[in-house]
Amino acid sequence: MDIRTITPAYAVTPQIEPEDLPAIKAAGYATVICNRPDAEVPVELRADVIRAAVEAAGLTFVDNPLVHTELSTEHVSAQGAAQADAAGPVLAYCASGTRSSILWSLSKAGVMSTDDILAATAQAGYDLAHIAPQIEALARR
Repeated sequence: MDIRTITPAYAVTPQIEPEDLPAIKAAGYATVICNRPDAEVPVELRADVIRAAVEAAGLTFVDNPLVHTELSTEHVSAQGAAQADAAGPVLAYCASGTRSSILWSLSKAGVMSTDDILAATAQAGYDLAHIAPQIEALARR
């Protein structure tokens, strides 16, 4: 796993596997968010399989799959709600961590400054400067 911390309460990683759950739990994560659609992964890594492993480890699982071309305010709201409802730190995953970083960034619009959002993702290795206009538009809502 390549877990990258965005904030103490939120981290991202590429695709996880069921055998990663002991380490995820030991690292203190309370909620795992899946941002990867089932169509992108083999059967053994689909959301229902990961959900079973996450829940067997005593953690909360949230399925919020995102295809880049279908990003919506509903995705952003669901990501924000999952973070707000979490009993502890959140680990979100997708193919590379980028979608999970984008959803976090957009969910923080109006809560944090655009510069602080982009700095947090950049320090984790995700240059999201290209979404600054979307963050600022959401912040004005």
